[in-house]
Amino acid sequence: MFTSIEYSSNPQEKYTQLVAQMDALLTGETNVCANLSNASAVLNQFFDRINWVGFYLMDGDELVLGPFQGLPACIRIPLGRGVCGTVAKTKEGLIVPDVNAFPGHIACDAASRSEVVVPLLRDGEVFGVLDIDSPELNRFNEEDLEGLKQVVEVLMKHI
Repeated sequence: MFTSIEYSSNPQEKYTQLVAQMDALLTGETNVCANLSNASAVLNQFFDRINWVGFYLMDGDELVLGPFQGLPACIRIPLGRGVCGTVAKTKEGLIVPDVNAFPGHIACDAASRSEVVVPLLRDGEVFGVLDIDSPELNRFNEEDLEGLKQVVEVLMKHI
């Protein structure tokens, strides 16, 4: 069913391949938990030098832990708190080169040093966020953010 592929070394082509792979994997399945679980697994294989990848989903006025790959994580995050809560509140993706310099950062895994978070939007409302952490400073760049926005767009077609 699922085969690992050799991704291009060109960042744009690499994300184009990832988006196509994600779309093919999720097509025909409508279960949110199953699709988010597979998406986190694919992203975990796609990225090197990360220590956590997963989803937080809106539940009332806070984010609640969803499917992920990595060590156990914080379960509830209030809107506006930490990187994930900030992204959920602003509805804008965010790259944090050094999480220790981010005001109000919530340290779920002490090894995390940098982070990228992308909102999951449905009809303009926040459904949740995609969160990826790395034990390296400055791990993520604008190409990652833009590529992940494309991934999230395809993902939202399937949930």
